[in-house]
Amino acid sequence: MKMKAYASFEQYLAGQTPRNQDVIRVLRAFVKRVAPELQESVKWGNGCWVQGKAPVAYVYSAPDHVQFGFFGGSALKDPTRVLIGEGKFVRHIKVRRRSDIDERVFGALLRQAAN
Repeated sequence: MKMKAYASFEQYLAGQTPRNQDVIRVLRAFVKRVAPELQESVKWGNGCWVQGKAPVAYVYSAPDHVQFGFFGGSALKDPTRVLIGEGKFVRHIKVRRRSDIDERVFGALLRQAAN
């Protein structure tokens, strides 16, 4: 299966389902507020936030949720144990609706990831 290519984060967002677009818009505003130093990008067919060339966080649009993930997630302190994933480095949180976004918990993870 070929990965969709998007020229910009805006195009990535436009290519998602309306329900996931809503969640991604909230996450996008959240990242901009909490880690304004990160730049939006598209990598591996997903919306990403990078610091220089280093990928920090991403959104992946699944049929029934959005993954809000961290490329170095396995190294993050996660006292509330919201991060899931079995990969060597990447971890994510499943976000089904905007009310799933706990700004305190997500912010602590994002600030760690961006530093």
